[in-house]
Parts: sequence; structure tokens; C-alpha cells
Amino acid sequence: MELAIDTSSNTASIALSHKGEVLVELIWQSAQNHTVELTPNLVHILHQAKVGPGSIEAVIVAKGPGSFNGLRIGVSIAKGLAFSLNIPLLGISTLENEAYPFAYTDLPICPIHKAGREKIATALYQQKNDQWCCLEKEHLATLKELCQRIHRRTIFCGELVPDIVNETRQSLGKRAIIPQVNTLSRAGSLATLGWQRLANGERDDPATLQPLYLRPPHITKPGKGKFINENAKIGF
Repeated sequence: MELAIDTSSNTASIALSHKGEVLVELIWQSAQNHTVELTPNLVHILHQAKVGPGSIEAVIVAKGPGSFNGLRIGVSIAKGLAFSLNIPLLGISTLENEAYPFAYTDLPICPIHKAGREKIATALYQQKNDQWCCLEKEHLATLKELCQRIHRRTIFCGELVPDIVNETRQSLGKRAIIPQVNTLSRAGSLATLGWQRLANGERDDPATLQPLYLRPPHITKPGKGKFINENAKIGF
């Protein structure tokens, strides 16, 4: 049995799976409360599945980019479980996890996460000849820069707030395919991706696996009456 953990955004989720097939999944709106909510929800999902921690044979975690605090908590819990249970650990890109549910289309898939300061975190994936491929690794860009590089029909997913949707459609027209039902990162697809890599003999070292931050959190020195700026909790 595998445990999948995704705390990379305010929509947190965990899942138990068997060889990548989800047995039970829990999704909730965390609103930056991952620290106090993750462990009780892990206990709850194990109780719901009527199993104990000893039944977990691998831990799969969304490693980012995403929320600084959310990733820190999720990766720390995953590493602790892998250490204590002596089981494999796999870190999966949050952007890849958001793109994977659309792999069946065989089209390029571009997940987007708002990263603050007019930047987005993005990447590019595609299923080619039954092979899941990363065409562009995770990076920061402006939406304008991203659209200038899109020359064919591409699926956009992730944090598609109205301003991003409108600008993308205006810039790309019919080249931009935006699903009516968008899929944010979820532990279910995370479990599938993790199992595929585990079956291929891949795993990460719990001692060295770190959250994927595309830039460090922007924290300013405390002044009189000031502690951190408004972007302090954005990791990306």
C-alpha cells in the first residue's frame, strides 16, 4: 500500500493506494493550516481504510513548486514516515501532478501556478507513444512570455484564475484549450505517478529530498511593527 501526500496548495489531499490504484482519498481546503491538519487527517484516512502505519510500503509526496509552508510540512512528514518505516520515498513535481490527468489527450499540457510578483510557475508535458514526457522543466515566467512560446494547440490547467484564462485566450485563441472541469493537484494522480516510478525501481533519498522552490521565500527584516512582507509564504 502506498501513501500519497499533496500539501503544495490550499487544496490539500492525501490518498492510500495499491499499486497506484486509489483505495481512499481525502481532499480538504487547508488555508495554510497544513501544520495542524495533516497529521490528524493521516490518522483519519488510515482508520477509514482500517489499516495501521505498518501497512504503508511507500510514501509519495508532491515536492513543489507551491506554498512554502505547505511544501515544508508535507515533505517533512513524508521523510519522517520513510525514515521510521524504512520504506521508499518518491517526490513528484506538483506541476507534473496537475498535468497528468490530461495525459490521455496526447496534446502538450501546460500547468500553471501563480507565483506572485506577476510571475507564474509552469512546465510542459505530453504523452508520446504511451510514454509520459517532460518537454520543459519547472520554471518561472510571465504569462506573456509563456504565450509567446506556444505555437500549437495546448491544454492549460492548474490555477487558472479568470485573469489568466482571459489573457491566455486573447493571446492564443484556438491554440489554448482550457478544460471546463479543471483539475488541481490531487493525491490520486500523485499515487499513480509515484507507483509508475516505483515500479521502474526509482526512489528518492529521504536524507536529501527537498521541496522544489523556484525561488526562495521573499522575507524582509522585521522593522517596527513589521514582520514579513505579503509574499513571505510563497515558496515557488
